[in-house]
Amino acid sequence: MDAYPAQLGKYRITGVLGRGAMGVVYKAEDPVIRRPVAIKTIQQHSATYADPQAKAAARFRNEAQAAGRLLHPGIVAVYEYGEQDEVAFIAMEYVEGQTLAHFLQQKIALTDADILSVMVQLLEALEHAHEMGVWHRDIKPSNLIVTPRGRVKVNDFGIARIENSDLTQMNVLIGTPHYMAPEQYLDGPIDRRVDLWAAGVLLYQLLTGRLPFIGAPDAVMYQVMHQTPLAPSALAPARPPWYDAIVRRALAKQRDARYASAALFMQDLLGAATAPAPPTISEQTVVRAASSVRRVGLPMPEGYGTATGSPSSAFGAEAQPHGTPQPRALSGSYAEPLGFAQPPPASGTTLAPPGWDPAMLTRIEAELARHVGPVARVLVTRAARQCSDVESLRSRLAVHLADGAVRERFIHPDGDPSTRARASAFGPGGPGSGFAASGLEPSFASITGGGSSGEGGRGAPAAGPASGFGASELPVPPQPPSDALIAQATRLLSERLGPIARVLTRRAAQDCDSGELFVQRVLAHLQDEGERQRVGQALAGLR
Repeated sequence: MDAYPAQLGKYRITGVLGRGAMGVVYKAEDPVIRRPVAIKTIQQHSATYADPQAKAAARFRNEAQAAGRLLHPGIVAVYEYGEQDEVAFIAMEYVEGQTLAHFLQQKIALTDADILSVMVQLLEALEHAHEMGVWHRDIKPSNLIVTPRGRVKVNDFGIARIENSDLTQMNVLIGTPHYMAPEQYLDGPIDRRVDLWAAGVLLYQLLTGRLPFIGAPDAVMYQVMHQTPLAPSALAPARPPWYDAIVRRALAKQRDARYASAALFMQDLLGAATAPAPPTISEQTVVRAASSVRRVGLPMPEGYGTATGSPSSAFGAEAQPHGTPQPRALSGSYAEPLGFAQPPPASGTTLAPPGWDPAMLTRIEAELARHVGPVARVLVTRAARQCSDVESLRSRLAVHLADGAVRERFIHPDGDPSTRARASAFGPGGPGSGFAASGLEPSFASITGGGSSGEGGRGAPAAGPASGFGASELPVPPQPPSDALIAQATRLLSERLGPIARVLTRRAAQDCDSGELFVQRVLAHLQDEGERQRVGQALAGLR
């Protein structure tokens, strides 16, 4: 066991509840009131906000400010924010229980009364937060803790939006794709209705045992923007049919057609129900969930025994109970939530495609998560299906890193100078990477105009060490993507993904120092290998 500090502020540390990529969650005691507390910590950082750890630290302070202004029995309470020896910490309510995600993963079916209780408790908490000018922006099962008494508590305000605050107004996707409202994908103005959309997604999931929008993040994004899910009664005919109209309104594409407040959402639920909402989830349901922890014999669900639940937005990884294998199979905000019909994976590591060592993928995921956050899990799993060696895997994943030096260190973590020189000559992919060598993506030469013009990776001649420029020539310095390249990529992506393409290409061009990197970012949004090849070839030669 790693040593931990004896004290933070006035709080005496008594144990470790979990660890994340950038901090630790401790169990502690308040010596004055003599009550247990959870202490969430993160290393202080003096870098600019563009630095990933500095972003995490800023969101950490944001969590303290957002949750600290809230006082409601349905919200995990924040007691104090402090700093000590380059460590920032939040002292918060210690809550025992399981997350609602655990109920879903273990197929603990909720009764109609249980579902009504969950929704009313959640909406009451959201109404309080919204009235205080706080929008959570990441409502999902893993951020809802169910106590042994059946109370639901909202947790993890790390990416909350505080009204009139500009901390989180960055041009990036913030949230969990399966629970994000259309306006969150489009960089449009947001308000409390993003939380009500997420509550609608949760209601659909509780009723049917599945999510209304399923698949990889890019597929989910398209469905959220353009498709209407089946009515809950079509998938779960035993559930009350009156839920259909409520879900339909909660998931309206146009936010003006949605519920304007949590109170109105709750009013419709209570008005349609044939019996009053129970104040808590039934004891029988809670007992079944608790017994499933002992029965499965796997790592405890996120948030078990702690008020901090899923500190992904603060740490980049889930907090884990001390002594369990890390990281867990379903950690990370972008892991696809499971429905009742799907058993949880029986592994404590990253879900590995055939032929890959799960432990190795977990290490690579942890490295990537420091820069891109919880989406690293999805990116690593998808890339591993398309690569056959570690070098090509790292090269493929590096396209998601905007900073050139960070990309180079990620591709070659051993820091070998000759390896770095080769990487510089060949671009982010490096020789034999999963792009040109496998034919999955166009080569560096084909994208930047060298080699066989316009033919892409498959039509190019065999690439030698100086492919794309003469053997005795120096490589051409990379150039930012041209307007023509961005326009062509937008057109091609629009034909395949619809209007969202304009947002995706704009994001791909941000902080992009080469046409190659831009194209690779664009191609990452296409799931089909053939489509990636066709689009890559169509973009070859443009700068």
